[in-house]
Amino acid sequence: MPRRWVAALACLAALVALACEGDPSATPRPTRSAQPGGPGGIAALGDSISTGFASCLVLTSCERNSWSTGDGLRVRSHYRRLLDQDPAIRDRRYNHARPGARADALEGQARAAVRDRADYVTVLIGANDVCRGGVDAMTPVTEFRADVDRGLRVLRTGRPKARVLVVSVPDLYRLWEVGHGDSRAVRAWRRGVCPALLANATSTAPADRARRAAVRDRIDAYNAQLVTACRAYGSRCRHDGGAVHGVRFTLDMLNPLDWFHPNVTGQGRLAEVTWRASGLAD
Repeated sequence: MPRRWVAALACLAALVALACEGDPSATPRPTRSAQPGGPGGIAALGDSISTGFASCLVLTSCERNSWSTGDGLRVRSHYRRLLDQDPAIRDRRYNHARPGARADALEGQARAAVRDRADYVTVLIGANDVCRGGVDAMTPVTEFRADVDRGLRVLRTGRPKARVLVVSVPDLYRLWEVGHGDSRAVRAWRRGVCPALLANATSTAPADRARRAAVRDRIDAYNAQLVTACRAYGSRCRHDGGAVHGVRFTLDMLNPLDWFHPNVTGQGRLAEVTWRASGLAD
């Protein structure tokens, strides 16, 4: 066979091999999915609990101790755990939670998270919807659900590929159970801490017992709505399965100023149980 034919056939074989490698019908190679909380980082939505309020021994936000976005060394937050997985997210943490925020604030907070282009968003809301005044002032369940849906809709529309963790409302009734026999806690609560639940904390009068039971039931109702709201969101939303509500808070997990907000130990516990529930540790 002439040498030029041999060379031509060799070239043809090489071209065929390249074509086969690039054939779109061939079995695709597995690709790594984007890291949760990836290049866009992590955003926290919610109330004072997610701001680390009072965890620095002053009655103000202390975001470095936030269970969600904290960068301090004393709490192994979701941000710090994600940073271990992907150093590219360094400093890409956005805390839009605000002390006193109720569910109706979620929509605006979610818009901020969309502007940040967050790829992982935590949502912890509901305590102020029961704590803002007396029992009659608690946010109605249907209104609470509508507020949550509006906030989640903003995220689903603006960041459809972001992962969302919806966290259950903590068991505030548990705080009353462990604290109403402690004089320090009762004194602090008299300054107006969650009056719907904690007013007249030592009273055993039927009206006070009924009021506390109403708060407990309302929190249970909120938590049921959070489950269904997350389910309606779709596969990018994950509920914590009641992990936070199930935390058995003790007084040594609360700050010694208002005996209501988690201290560093409490924030660490929240980070631990929510991280396990998030699916990101799998």
